Amino acid sequence: MRYFEDVRVGETDVLGSHTVTEPEIIAFARKYDPQPFHTDPAAARGTIFGGLIASGWHTCAIMMRLSVESARRKEAMTTGSPGVDSCRWLKPVRPGDTLTVRAEVLETWPSRTKPIGFVRSRMEALNQRGEVALSLVGISMYRRRQEGAA
Repeated sequence: MRYFEDVRVGETDVLGSHTVTEPEIIAFARKYDPQPFHTDPAAARGTIFGGLIASGWHTCAIMMRLSVESARRKEAMTTGSPGVDSCRWLKPVRPGDTLTVRAEVLETWPSRTKPIGFVRSRMEALNQRGEVALSLVGISMYRRRQEGAA
């Protein structure tokens, strides 16, 4: 099990990768972000993007999925998040792009009132060319070990 006390400022990790497909871009966008450059390949060609791109929220959802899967593999004792400090979509994500998410711990601090600690991390989704498509700084909550536990 990985608790708050196991997390170190400066540590980095690769959380996983995902290849984005045209059908998933369109399905996500039709449900949550129905703009033509996300839902209609023909219409998207006439936009500033020159073709279909994933919604930024879709990219965030992919990052979230990879983050949760990574935490499960490590048996991390995460308990949610109070939010994000920043989120920037830096490069369009297109069908066929493979996103790899990496994370770096920036800061940690214990709660003064609850048996948890907070971890501020920068997460980036890089495409197959190594370009940062999404950069997000967020806070996770981790359970703390009980006093006297190993």
